[in-house]
Amino acid sequence: MTQELPSCALDLPSDSGLTYKDAGVDIDAQTQALARVKARAAATLGSQAGPIGHFGGTYKLPGAGGQILVASADGVGTKLQLAATLGGEAHAQMGRDLVNHCTNDILALGATPLFFLDYFATGKLDGDVMTAVVGGIADACLVNGMALLGGETAEMPGMYGEGDYDVAGFIVGTVTEDRIVDGASIEPGDVVIGLPSGGLQTNGFSLARRIAGLTGDAEHDRSRLWEMLPGSGETIGDALMAGHQSFLPTVKPLLDQGLVRGMAHITGGGLVDNLPRTLPEDCIARIEPGSWEVPPIFDWLVERGNLSMIERYHVFNMGVGFVLVATPANAEIVLAQVPEARRIGRIVERTTSDESAVQGLSC
Repeated sequence: MTQELPSCALDLPSDSGLTYKDAGVDIDAQTQALARVKARAAATLGSQAGPIGHFGGTYKLPGAGGQILVASADGVGTKLQLAATLGGEAHAQMGRDLVNHCTNDILALGATPLFFLDYFATGKLDGDVMTAVVGGIADACLVNGMALLGGETAEMPGMYGEGDYDVAGFIVGTVTEDRIVDGASIEPGDVVIGLPSGGLQTNGFSLARRIAGLTGDAEHDRSRLWEMLPGSGETIGDALMAGHQSFLPTVKPLLDQGLVRGMAHITGGGLVDNLPRTLPEDCIARIEPGSWEVPPIFDWLVERGNLSMIERYHVFNMGVGFVLVATPANAEIVLAQVPEARRIGRIVERTTSDESAVQGLSC
């Protein structure tokens, strides 16, 4: 569940081409709806549960020596429609993407995964598809070092179209109270470091499908996805279906060394909505576009969809899949240990004139 956040960067152009709202997804409406139920959810927390708004929910286990459970639930969005069109290995990838997405969510608080549950729903069960998806889930659980305890398979005729399915995941991990990384210690002067996403991960696909001209007709859409992506050696389909990686192998060694003060998983809402979730109220992030490599698929989507600066950074990750915040000294160590990491900005003090928690994303 997300917290209510400030509006985005100042001086952004108001004229644009396509928007996420045009594609049927209204991020602002979702944020406002969540804000309305936030107080009711907070009333259930009691003294053991943590505040709502970070990437995972926390629950302190009584009498467990400061052990904190971190939980999250998520899905893979309309990337599923691409998988249905392409078939085969794409279904297994949906399972892997789901597990890695959830793993990254609890990693953003410093947690190591313990176990996972899945929910697979469809109108009419296709055993091969279900086996591929759940097999992908099991494979990713093994790689991320967690148990797949089970889940639920629901067959609901009339609820889904032919060949359609949905899948959701539920993860629980653990971290000790003295090692939780919630961003509270972040201060002005700290460095913002980006880890590359490699692609869209699991968000922004409703807009991406609209821009790509996908209609829902399988034959037409396969033909479109098999076209070559300009400026790359891959097809449009391969670029859109790039896997959502787990950042656990990269980030855990940094956490073990105490090098990180805050983290953000860049999913729905992009840098604009996700980075503020780890920042103290008196800090903002000043981001420097151009300081990291943007994969060709984003350039293609931005140009073809005529996306404004605010829209592209609010919908897509634009090549940054996970963000770390560290002191300047620790940032040098992180950058030396993780060659693919890039310094993408810095933390500055918020002033009364600042309307945004993330600045620099303007033309």
